[in-house]
Amino acid sequence: MANSETADQPEPTRRDFLYVATGAVGAVGVAAAAWPFIDQMNPDAAALALASIEVDIASVEPGMSLTVKWRGKPVFIRNRTEDEIAAANEVALDELPDRLARNDNAAAGASAEDANRAAPGRENWLVMIGVCTHLGCVPLGQSGEFGGWFCPCHGSSYDTSGRIRIGPAPENLRVPPFEFISDTTLRIG
Repeated sequence: MANSETADQPEPTRRDFLYVATGAVGAVGVAAAAWPFIDQMNPDAAALALASIEVDIASVEPGMSLTVKWRGKPVFIRNRTEDEIAAANEVALDELPDRLARNDNAAAGASAEDANRAAPGRENWLVMIGVCTHLGCVPLGQSGEFGGWFCPCHGSSYDTSGRIRIGPAPENLRVPPFEFISDTTLRIG
């Protein structure tokens, strides 16, 4: 029986080999031609450079702020005073419309306590994306009813910890990923 099964199948010919070899070379050629089109979809060097920035904060005294641009958005960096930190710590969580920290450096469900929004071990430093969570306006610093930030477009007021207190904004100002790489240099991103 085994002999009759092999007898029904013809031997591969040179033509069969040429078909397979031509198909393989064609597939490699198509892949080589398509690669530049696929590779051009990767972000360019300018976009990768914006993925993280380093900011010199040596000249930012207590009570002063600095605004930098990261990924096309303003980032507020504030060196808070002792009074501003105390005012933020006095706020009870049940008074806040948004009770989540919205901090990319903290656990996902962290509460909006001031300690969960400030830099760990450096509670005087507050780093936030300066975009109102209502319609994307840029709030004014050291303004508003709570001494933090005020969005004049629709009246949202944030406290000295960047938490929404009154107004239509649904969330606290977001804290981006950041770290101190030295006493005077902050890396965002």
